[in-house]
Amino acid sequence: MDMYDTGGEELSNEDKVAILFIALGPEYSAKLFQHLDDDEIEKITLGIANHKQVSAELKQAVISEFYQMAMAKDYISTGGLEYAQNVLEKALGADKASEIIGRLTTSLQVRPFEFLRKTDPSQLLNFIQNEHPQTIALIMAYLDADQAATVLSSLPPDAQADVAKRIATMDRTSPEVIREIERVLERKLSSFVSQDFTTAGGTKAIVDILNLADRSTEKAIIEQLEVDNPELAEDIKKLMFVFEDIVQLDDRSLQMVLREVDQKDLSLALKATNDEVKNKIYKNMSKRAGDMLKEELEFMGPVKIKDVEDAQQKIVGVIRNLEDKGDIVVSRGKGDEMIV
Repeated sequence: MDMYDTGGEELSNEDKVAILFIALGPEYSAKLFQHLDDDEIEKITLGIANHKQVSAELKQAVISEFYQMAMAKDYISTGGLEYAQNVLEKALGADKASEIIGRLTTSLQVRPFEFLRKTDPSQLLNFIQNEHPQTIALIMAYLDADQAATVLSSLPPDAQADVAKRIATMDRTSPEVIREIERVLERKLSSFVSQDFTTAGGTKAIVDILNLADRSTEKAIIEQLEVDNPELAEDIKKLMFVFEDIVQLDDRSLQMVLREVDQKDLSLALKATNDEVKNKIYKNMSKRAGDMLKEELEFMGPVKIKDVEDAQQKIVGVIRNLEDKGDIVVSRGKGDEMIV
């Protein structure tokens, strides 16, 4: 028997959302609206207006389905599809469980290695350290950056650069390979939702990881990559600290940077940046120097984007050089951690 008694008319997802909001009442619905964009609010509002009378039975049915779907998503994130299927079968029966999982998998992208993201990094290291470097790189590409940074820092030195290089140069991995690795590493996950090739890794992925790793790990990996793959090492270094990150420097450090920077490069670098960066720079200059810089920017004509980017990169180079010498500090990772 169908859950919904609507006189033979099948409810759309939009109808169900509207009925759910009606069932929740104005107080809770108003709180949910705060998390939606204008288009979603407009559609839901229209749906609510079109359902002037909703029976108590229909409200209960919609709430029940919403609860079941929410619990199924939670089960998937906790232990994967197979785990969710088993729990739902015990609670609702095989047919109902298959129906709910089927609805979810049409719209829900389950990230590979979800169960590993809930594992303590030290346990995770013991779990994967004996795997092939390519397998470790694939797993780390799907981990959260802070978790992957901890694992990377704990790998043997000779493995760190190898794994980092494999993450950075990783492109696409077939679902079959991911499924096989998941099956070996964790029996709970036996299938993979998306049959499309999934993209993970890349230069940005390893930069995110290195930005959260300790400074010694970062330097060791970059130095090794400079030997093995100079072009990749340069790409990573360019992304490690972008010019706009200059606002993260403390005033003393920024003043030291400004003393090392060519004024022509500074004016070019500020030509195409936001007010927050400009104000940070002006704050750490004398009034006279700041006024001169503002005047130079005001009368500067059109410039090439490449010239601006080159100037910004020169300043980033100054920052990294001062950091390497220990003259300034750059905030890294979470909280108040400082790496000198």
